[in-house]
Amino acid sequence: MLINCVAYQNGRKLADLPVADISDYVARDDTFVWVAMRDASAPEIAEMQHEFGLHELAVEDAQRGHQRPKIEEYGDSLFVVVKTVEMEKDELVLGEIDIFVGHNYVLSSRQNSSHGFLGVRARAEREPHLLRHGAGFVLYALMDAVVDRYFPLVDALESELEQIEDRIFTGDSQRDNIEQLYELKRKVMTLRHAVAPLLDAIGKLHGGRVPAVCVSSQEYFRDVHDHLARINGILDSMRDTIATAIQVNLSMIALDEGEVNKRLAAWAAIFAVLTAFAGIWGMNFEVMPELKWKYGYPVALATMFSASFYLYRKFRKARWL
Repeated sequence: MLINCVAYQNGRKLADLPVADISDYVARDDTFVWVAMRDASAPEIAEMQHEFGLHELAVEDAQRGHQRPKIEEYGDSLFVVVKTVEMEKDELVLGEIDIFVGHNYVLSSRQNSSHGFLGVRARAEREPHLLRHGAGFVLYALMDAVVDRYFPLVDALESELEQIEDRIFTGDSQRDNIEQLYELKRKVMTLRHAVAPLLDAIGKLHGGRVPAVCVSSQEYFRDVHDHLARINGILDSMRDTIATAIQVNLSMIALDEGEVNKRLAAWAAIFAVLTAFAGIWGMNFEVMPELKWKYGYPVALATMFSASFYLYRKFRKARWL
């Protein structure tokens, strides 16, 4: 579905275009065309391929979807894949933006993403001195908007991790803590799979040999690279912290089980002494003085109680009971 199709000249909006006129404006040297689409169908992409002269391999990737974040060069044009990540009902949902960039055009097509980029276009139009940089600046603006949306997700994941860490030592269900930690780890990895490949790819757009369309915007792409590096570092730190929290949680479970085992062992020892006395005096041999002694029964009970009480005091002192 077509969202916008606008021609710009010298950093200012020239006109809204019908699709059929795109090729006429792309042919002008002093004009560039910015087209935005959402959930584009194969015929719509094919039409754009005809108007912009897009490379067939890039078009094939865009039609197939589910691409890894990447930046590929096709002659003087670029094909960029960026992953969007959105939080819906406490779940991370991945979307995708395919961006075709040439000397005087930008075509973006987003899929499975509810957040649009009308704000990016409005911001760019308010800064014509930057929009004069052309297609390279528009590519930066789109990528920067996507990366900026990662930061609230990182903050939310950090807050969730802190809450789980607080519960580890409060006696709450350790099983629930482990399940939540693994779920959080899955979210972190989902976000990292969107960030890490893009971090590697965006290095092509600043420093060294840079595609011609991005030469005038290198500083901006370096800024996006710095943001991605910071997010990637935070995610790596969170992943390590989650692994540590899982180990601590397992250790807490082992300690709790050890305490239970000690209590059971202490009571088992006490009852074992009682059982031993009862077993000896219950054998009923003929020659056992205690059987016919007047005070045999109370002395036996007193002995059993005294032995049990002595063991109980010892285990209490050792904090087994």
